[in-house]
Amino acid sequence: MFSKKNIKVGKIKLNLFIFNLILFLLFSFKAIPKNDLEGIHTDIKVLDKISSKNISIKVKIGEEFIYKDLSVRIMKCKNSEFDDNPEVTAYIQVKDLTKKNKDEVFVFNGWMFSSSPSIAPFDHPVYDIRLVSCY
Repeated sequence: MFSKKNIKVGKIKLNLFIFNLILFLLFSFKAIPKNDLEGIHTDIKVLDKISSKNISIKVKIGEEFIYKDLSVRIMKCKNSEFDDNPEVTAYIQVKDLTKKNKDEVFVFNGWMFSSSPSIAPFDHPVYDIRLVSCY
């Protein structure tokens, strides 16, 4: 009779150990967090150097936005991982629609940084584009 009791107690202890092990594994290994660094919308400011007026534009990633003589497309935007010095980067393609040859040449095609726009400057005689945010 003692042996049957000991076997039952042993099975209960083993089941309790396996249950605790499963709980430990579930709570110790956190799920990989969703990457909230990439956004689906971008805010840019376009300055018209002739009239000295600027406009804020909200552009969805992948969509083309036409502002006067410019065609702006944001391919990707990303926020920095660090909160102490936030940095927004975006891959931007800009075409000048006044070109007569229509050969689809980009005026600007590259990464733009919000804190340092001079790293990859957008050089146009009439317009200036600045990256503001990504969300």
